[in-house]
Amino acid sequence: MASSTRVHPAEITGIHGGLIKTMSRRMLGQVPDAVGVMWHYPALLKDMIRFGRRADSWNRLDRNLASFATMAAAAAVGCSFCLDFHYFMTHHRGLDEAKAREVPRWRESTVFTPLERRVMEYAEGMCRTPLTVTDEMSAALLDELGAPALLELTARVGAMNLTARTNIALGIRSQEFAASCGLPPLALRSTDGVARA
Repeated sequence: MASSTRVHPAEITGIHGGLIKTMSRRMLGQVPDAVGVMWHYPALLKDMIRFGRRADSWNRLDRNLASFATMAAAAAVGCSFCLDFHYFMTHHRGLDEAKAREVPRWRESTVFTPLERRVMEYAEGMCRTPLTVTDEMSAALLDELGAPALLELTARVGAMNLTARTNIALGIRSQEFAASCGLPPLALRSTDGVARA
């Protein structure tokens, strides 16, 4: 299958490359094109993996809220790879799949609590240029979540912006991880008529 990425994936070689391929296949069932693209600069890929693993250990924000915020950021930026990957990871981590499926159209969906909506609104606000995060939004989340969880939320959304915008610029698209494990398709974003998944 020919890659549609803007930088053709490199052949992943060496001991470390072999470990990354094994880990990818074990976790995802395949080696994503993104890994091959980033293999052109292995040190960069290693640093991004290391950061991702450390971010996975953060634990001040509820795991479902973290998942919804990350997916809302991916949807706002338009990264189909990130949105699909995080929906897939929601399934594998035993989080709320039904709500995760609805994240791209969270404003219209009736499944989310007021707090979940505030978290996704904050995530979207961080993804806009200029940012639309307000003092009121921050104060409400600070009151409900506490400072450590708000800091984690902000860092997770910032990291998703880095990842999503990198993927989009490099032409890295969804590889349908969610479909491979039998998840129903993500709900389509209806406010602007653009499907994000």
